[in-house]
Amino acid sequence: MSDLPFTLDQLRILKAIAAEGSFKRAADSLYVSQPAVSLQVQNLERQLDVPLFDRGGRRAQLTEAGHLLLEYGDRILSLCQETCRAIEDLQNLQGGTLIIGASQTTGTYLLPRMIGQFRQRYPEVAVQLHVHSTRRTSWSVANGQIDLAIIGGEVPPELQDSLEIASYAEDELALIMPVFHPLATNETIARSDLYKLKFITLDSQSTIRKVIDQVLARGGIETRRLRVEMELNSIEAIKNAVQSGLGVAFASTSSIEKELQMGVIHRARIESVEVKRTLSVIFNPNRYRSKAAEAFTKEILPQFTNRALEFKKASVKSNGKVNGKSNAEDKFSEDEFPEEKSTQATQETSATVPDKAKAAVDAEASR
Repeated sequence: MSDLPFTLDQLRILKAIAAEGSFKRAADSLYVSQPAVSLQVQNLERQLDVPLFDRGGRRAQLTEAGHLLLEYGDRILSLCQETCRAIEDLQNLQGGTLIIGASQTTGTYLLPRMIGQFRQRYPEVAVQLHVHSTRRTSWSVANGQIDLAIIGGEVPPELQDSLEIASYAEDELALIMPVFHPLATNETIARSDLYKLKFITLDSQSTIRKVIDQVLARGGIETRRLRVEMELNSIEAIKNAVQSGLGVAFASTSSIEKELQMGVIHRARIESVEVKRTLSVIFNPNRYRSKAAEAFTKEILPQFTNRALEFKKASVKSNGKVNGKSNAEDKFSEDEFPEEKSTQATQETSATVPDKAKAAVDAEASR
């Protein structure tokens, strides 16, 4: 077999340029010089004998050949990462990396406790937590960028036949109000009282706000009749506003445990109404499942729920594509909270990450 006309480093550079839109930003993201990036691209184009970028505009645009190489390059790099981690896994939980994904609420309030328990049992395993929207997290599982995820929203319809999905637990939405609110003397309020209150909510375009509205509607609450006085961009900001007496809000019970223990907010139940949503665990059945992922699933997850995990098996094999859509064609939704977008980058819970795994993760982060 003749030598391949490209290297893994060249594929990483191509991927970084496509993600960043310029040679300079790609060089910065890879911690190399711009001339080095340009030289690698020139060598790659010469070896393939096709142009990969249209250099006519201000932004580096892929040609048709560039898009094709990126599509296959994505899959090659993902398999390389998977190979390294499978080899690391031979150490039988004495090393390696576990990458977990989560939607905003579960990633902020539930996963840190789970990861803490896992690290106590397996201190040699580095753990990374990726917090994104439910849609983006689901695509990351489908693309093999993370091992498993716990999400609070619905898996995108186009992925439901390609992932293993298990209902994990129920997350209840609680009505919270200032401790000095007139209704705070009551443990239960009438549903009709809701429409007289001043509500503090997330931005109407945020993913979590949409999920909350859907859950409330299923509970028989007419969200259009709720009087929204203020929209904020994070759950923490909402809790602080409620404590200050600016209004009431609905929040996940997992996000208010500390405040309830401290007695700084009051939780009121709604007569004859329970507002709950289902949390799910998702895997990609076509990807290697590490021993660390198996240990997390079997030993840690059951401690936080009374449910037995019963996965809905994927009905089709994606082979790098989901419903005919390649990894390179995947478009993520970016409707997260503005101040929390920085948390969507990898959050490492270990001070040390094996060099091989870190290099693989860095390559994916340049996407």
